[in-house]
Amino acid sequence: MNSVDIAEDTDLACVAQRALSEMPQIRPVLDKIADKWTILILIAICPRPARFNEIKRRLNGITHKALADALKRLERNGFVTRTVLPTAPIGVEYAITPLGHSLRQPFEALCGWALANGREIDEAAERYDNGRNPA
Repeated sequence: MNSVDIAEDTDLACVAQRALSEMPQIRPVLDKIADKWTILILIAICPRPARFNEIKRRLNGITHKALADALKRLERNGFVTRTVLPTAPIGVEYAITPLGHSLRQPFEALCGWALANGREIDEAAERYDNGRNPA
């Protein structure tokens, strides 16, 4: 399976079955890119390489440890490169790789979807919570 394209497949049951049958190959890849910070880190360094503290500032709310761990995972999986800069004190710069950059289009689509649907999700959660906890 090269891609799961729901728009081109009219039989959604067939698409779902293909995706489920390929889950052993799909899940490990999704686990590497669908955690709490990966998408935002890659978006933050997509336009240009950045130093650790600059990335941390762009991602308001991430802890030092969470960012360090995520950058190590991203480097290990080939999405990010780490370059030691010959400065005093020594600096480190992170840049997106071509593999990481190939995620730009789906990530932009996902971010656009989140912006377009965030309010609806919040409203659904509120309706659910109000229905479960009658006053």
